[in-house]
Amino acid sequence: MSQSVFTTVARPRATALADAIEALAARFGNRLVTSQAVREQHAHTTTWIPPQPPDAVVMAQTTADIQDVVRICAPRGVPVIAFGTGTSLEGQVNAPAGGVCIDLRDMNRVLAVHSDDLDCVVEPGITRKMLNEHLRDQGLFFPIDPGADASLGGMAATRASGTNAVRYGTMRDSVLALKVVRGDGEIVTTGTRAKKSSAGYDLTHLFVGAEGTLGIIAEITLRLRGIPDTISAAACSFGSVEGACRATILAIQTGIPLARIELLNAAQVAACNAYSKLTLPETPLLLLEFHGSEVEVAEQTRMFGEIAAECGSSGFEWATRPEDRSRLWQARHDAYWAVKALRPGSQAIATDVCVPISRLADCVVETEDDMKASGLEGPIVGHVGDGNFHCSLLCDVSDPAEVTRAEAFIGRLVRRAQAMDGTCTGEHGIGQGKQEYLAGELGGAAIDAMRALKKALDPQNIFNPGKILPPT
Repeated sequence: MSQSVFTTVARPRATALADAIEALAARFGNRLVTSQAVREQHAHTTTWIPPQPPDAVVMAQTTADIQDVVRICAPRGVPVIAFGTGTSLEGQVNAPAGGVCIDLRDMNRVLAVHSDDLDCVVEPGITRKMLNEHLRDQGLFFPIDPGADASLGGMAATRASGTNAVRYGTMRDSVLALKVVRGDGEIVTTGTRAKKSSAGYDLTHLFVGAEGTLGIIAEITLRLRGIPDTISAAACSFGSVEGACRATILAIQTGIPLARIELLNAAQVAACNAYSKLTLPETPLLLLEFHGSEVEVAEQTRMFGEIAAECGSSGFEWATRPEDRSRLWQARHDAYWAVKALRPGSQAIATDVCVPISRLADCVVETEDDMKASGLEGPIVGHVGDGNFHCSLLCDVSDPAEVTRAEAFIGRLVRRAQAMDGTCTGEHGIGQGKQEYLAGELGGAAIDAMRALKKALDPQNIFNPGKILPPT
């Protein structure tokens, strides 16, 4: 991975930047912050992509605040980067050309809940946990769970996914409409609360996954779900990765409505046992969750148990009490920290790919073999229901030789997935970290189309420049 791609975006003239900051100070007062500590907090801080802080941070509280920042910055060519909680993994919140970061954490209100229609309208700074706390008393929940307590605006911008995607889909499936601040400060409304529409271009899904490069999301209309009557979770051990993947494929082909199905390879199980004080067998493992009525959940578990036994499972370990389920899934969500604890002082380089589930076992096994041959350590965890898996490489970033091996490994991982008709990223996004792989996956014509969209919607290239599109 060439670090040069992180430094190719031209900075605005110093006078233009100074004029913008002066105008922002007049408009926002002490909600404009230029201290080094705050600016560094709003740069990329995960994995190995170098942090690149903005020149200033505005604490936005309303859509009008976002509009005014854009109206001040756009004529001066000063970049604008939206910031939710900063949990993205591919450098999406970095400011390689400097500029102004809009912190959206104070825009965290639930604007409306329409329980009869199973939807709600929220501001972009609200996190998924905050939203679900608000919804709980109404018997509703928002199912997309990327692990981190990310902001809903950031989740929409990166087209987030997570452990529930096999049943409930991704952010692409959950966003009904957006209000987006465009490059002149005006608002684009992309849709309505109707569950379907054939009216015009699908602007909603143009902005979902655009990583803040086409505009800034100011309001989101989301699909909701009813809280299931019964939830059952289990851990299911297998003798091999192939057996676990085969059980997953058969379960999906059979039509079992799995709510979650996660693969942990033996190394990841060992890391989770050590970090979360569990006693799971240290062999390939599926973590499962079933949602529905009591009768439906019982039938789902019976059917999956029969399939798992045919595929070499050694049986279920059930988590029936809510606290036991929470402990099991918290261990899964803490997988990144469990990996970091294996080698104190090293950096955990999180990366993901996604392949058709029929190729998942091949891809995981080949990746494990490649890692061993490369002398690297990196447990694997995957959303096997949709063919997506993550490697968290442990790397001493002060050792150039080890960094070179890790970069080469990630390149081979991506090309392996792409050769299997997969993608370089299932849910982390492109950001800065995977720009070099996009053209190889989609082709030059697709990149040209993306550049045309970027130029049409952001002619001055102020929105999160240096992300997604490879440098020219």
